[in-house]
Amino acid sequence: MVSPRPPTLEEVARMAGVSTGTVSRVINNAQHVSRKSREAVQRAIEELGYVPNTAARSLASSRRGAILLAISSDDPALFANLFFAEVIAGVNAVVEETDLHLMLVLAATERGRAKVTRIMQSRGADGVLLLALHEDDPLAKIVEDAGLPVVRGGRSLDHPSTYYVDADNRGGARQAVEYLISTGRQRIATITGRTDMHAGINRYLGYREALALAGLPDHRVAHGNFGEASGVAGMTELLDEHPDLDAVFVASDAMAVGALGVLRERGRAVPEDVAVVGFNDVVTAQHTQPALTTIRQPIDALGREMTRMLVRLIDGEQPTSLILPTELIVRGSA
Repeated sequence: MVSPRPPTLEEVARMAGVSTGTVSRVINNAQHVSRKSREAVQRAIEELGYVPNTAARSLASSRRGAILLAISSDDPALFANLFFAEVIAGVNAVVEETDLHLMLVLAATERGRAKVTRIMQSRGADGVLLLALHEDDPLAKIVEDAGLPVVRGGRSLDHPSTYYVDADNRGGARQAVEYLISTGRQRIATITGRTDMHAGINRYLGYREALALAGLPDHRVAHGNFGEASGVAGMTELLDEHPDLDAVFVASDAMAVGALGVLRERGRAVPEDVAVVGFNDVVTAQHTQPALTTIRQPIDALGREMTRMLVRLIDGEQPTSLILPTELIVRGSA
């Protein structure tokens, strides 16, 4: 009589609805598995009568139970920037659903990048989240050379990213400017974000597309870096060079706050003289004077989806990159 074939690791994974990597980590009692997945695997093992073997146990033996969030910034005011604060909150919310722990490194300096290199070389993390990368950013190469699962917040300018979560920056910017045109504005300026970042370039392209489709000029441009101080500098430059402007699309809410202050100092009424639209919809957008019309991107969801994608990669799955939708929020400034 032929003995029945024992169930395989793949059959357990199929019944539980998870990856084989997740099954292996449950078998090895690894920490970074959600309770739901752990219970599903345990039920499948019991129903199938699966007996773990040595090879299955070895699959999870090198796991560290940690993910690294590396941000390409050395700005001491980073944690006062509500965009980054909301992204980090989203990341942490998903991490708390697992047994992973989160490491955070600011990695725009040699010292910060050296710290990331040490973590990579010691295999101190199972995967990496990258945020605020610039064109030709050395941080990207450090992480890619380590061979760990990587998810980017935003797409890359210099080479294709396999896994990323981004917002519809171009479409959102185009919608902002189309809204300004629909209210009768004809002399529309912009303060761009960083043009060595995908988000900065695409918000600028969205501005230009909307004006081109309406047959309006797109030469009223000042370049910023997403921070409030560059909004002050950009709005000052625009008023000096284009005093006839009647609207401005600002590529971040932080810069829009700076722009509103300059308009107030120059005696320009908002929105009567100059309409202002920002981008992000951070909490402060509701509390400016007047309240800021802006493009809402799902910032918390950006952090959550990046982390979910990374956990799936660590589990041996192959998720699909995401572009999250944006939404026009109309308030008093336009």
